[in-house]
Amino acid sequence: MHRSTDDPAGGTAPAGSRAHPYADGPGPGPAPDPARVDPRVLGVLLRRHGWHRRGGAQGRYSRWTPPGPAATGTSLLVPDTVTLPDSEDLLAEALTALTRSAAPSARDILVALTVPSDEIHWWRDVPEGTAGAVGWTDADRLRAAARQILLAGSLAVRGRAGYHGARHRRKARSALDGTLVGSTTDGRGLTAFVPVAAGRAVAVQLYAALHAAREAVDYQRATGGMEAFDTAVAAGVSRELTEAVVALVRGAEGVRITLAWAPAAGTPEGCPAGPEPVEFSPGDLPALRLAGARYLRDEPAVPVRLTGAVVRLRRSGPRGPGVVRLRVLAGAEVAHVRIELDEEAYRIAAHAHLVGLPLSVEGRLENRGGFRRLGGASQVTPVQVDEAERDRMMKSLQENVDFFEEACTGEEG
Repeated sequence: MHRSTDDPAGGTAPAGSRAHPYADGPGPGPAPDPARVDPRVLGVLLRRHGWHRRGGAQGRYSRWTPPGPAATGTSLLVPDTVTLPDSEDLLAEALTALTRSAAPSARDILVALTVPSDEIHWWRDVPEGTAGAVGWTDADRLRAAARQILLAGSLAVRGRAGYHGARHRRKARSALDGTLVGSTTDGRGLTAFVPVAAGRAVAVQLYAALHAAREAVDYQRATGGMEAFDTAVAAGVSRELTEAVVALVRGAEGVRITLAWAPAAGTPEGCPAGPEPVEFSPGDLPALRLAGARYLRDEPAVPVRLTGAVVRLRRSGPRGPGVVRLRVLAGAEVAHVRIELDEEAYRIAAHAHLVGLPLSVEGRLENRGGFRRLGGASQVTPVQVDEAERDRMMKSLQENVDFFEEACTGEEG
């Protein structure tokens, strides 16, 4: 089964996720349009997913059979070129046979043909359960860790940092909306299909970051030094990535991550045509945990001047300093920030909230709390907006009036 990376188990896909004709159960979906399928690309995908070439008419077509028990009575005739008179008919028949094939890999091949995608494969070596399958917890852990790794790669595309925290998360998640994930039947493996059009930069970044993390772990285990993790930040390694790999390895005897480029799009510049798998084991966990703690400790605060709408206020009494929460409109790549203000600045924030005006404020975005806190706040001033924007903000205020009632006695969230 395939679903968007943000699709909650047992729920519906979130807005913005890409529906796919092969994502909803085992029944056959419509075959891709033969006129839009390159037979050479189909051949590469068949070989990648373990299908066997069993000869054919030289220069006209090749015959392919799937791996495993599904090979019995199943074969595809794939034309070698689209220039022959019967090539489109042969291709149409092959694609239709794929939609009806019992081979688990047939669905993955159809996904890759429908939307050209780079493939990221995860595999966890875990003890077998009943009937050779892994437990529900292990399969769920694999899916969650894979989602974390994809997000870490997407965050690195938007900026190198040892610790991203809440920064850039909205855009990073948005870049993964079209990614589909499918599990193997035994629950040990998982494949993410990252569309080339929107996500190739993420796949390329993960290639660099995962290999850099592997090299940094090897260096730390050999020398005890953490210097390699410092330089690995430039390749996209971060606390988010090290935590994701730790989650992937925990409870397993070993893990392997392999990338395969979309054959329809070719090999990205600067990358090998067939990237070597990256492997991690339980012995790597101490180095990865040390690196994550180091990244969290050393990432500096960021000076910013941001604009935001006041959505919550709190202080212990009718006078004195208080805490406000802003929904960030500009100036920082986070959704909300929490700010401690003195009495005068708090009064300005409360008045701005009442009349529906955003605030402009300077300060330091601190890694404490994931860059959701602004320290050293100063220059707190209301910002004038046009009437349409002010009406929209006032409507939001009326719909969330309970937030303002927390100004004296409520809890700040």
